[in-house]
Amino acid sequence: MIERFIRDVPDFPKKGILFKDITPLLQNPAGLAAAIEGLSKCVDPSTYDIVAGVESRGFIFGTALAHALGKGFIPIRKPGKLPWRTAHESYELEYGTDTIEIHVDACDEGKRVLMVDDLLATGGTMAAATKLVRRIGGEPVAAVFVIELTFLSGRKRLDLPAHSLVSFD
Repeated sequence: MIERFIRDVPDFPKKGILFKDITPLLQNPAGLAAAIEGLSKCVDPSTYDIVAGVESRGFIFGTALAHALGKGFIPIRKPGKLPWRTAHESYELEYGTDTIEIHVDACDEGKRVLMVDDLLATGGTMAAATKLVRRIGGEPVAAVFVIELTFLSGRKRLDLPAHSLVSFD
């Protein structure tokens, strides 16, 4: 159902890239509800204690999912956006490098964490996010995505189970 709300935008953010735009999905109440419900069924909620989402679209789905399931939420952000002491991780993108940060006290030692983002492409962002969660004492149990670009083989970079609602070859 949600596939019909995902729009292709050619040559964004640069020429040759076909961007998968979730804005129509977010604007449609039934589509957004279907995405949150789908994500909630990917991993048994009893297997994790808290949800972590990667800036920025991972915040949208991660907080909605956490709220729907009665869980807390951990933001993983771009550098300089978190006001407390942070740990950071740099990683390679398909067209450069980037860094993400997490509060050092974002979760208690041993808390089981569900990792959330809107898109799995090369896997670099989520691999870095799981490293950060482990560094502060959390235990990532799985990663969930709305969209997966299977032709980029991002799952191979992850060392935890990954689930997606929609995949594009």
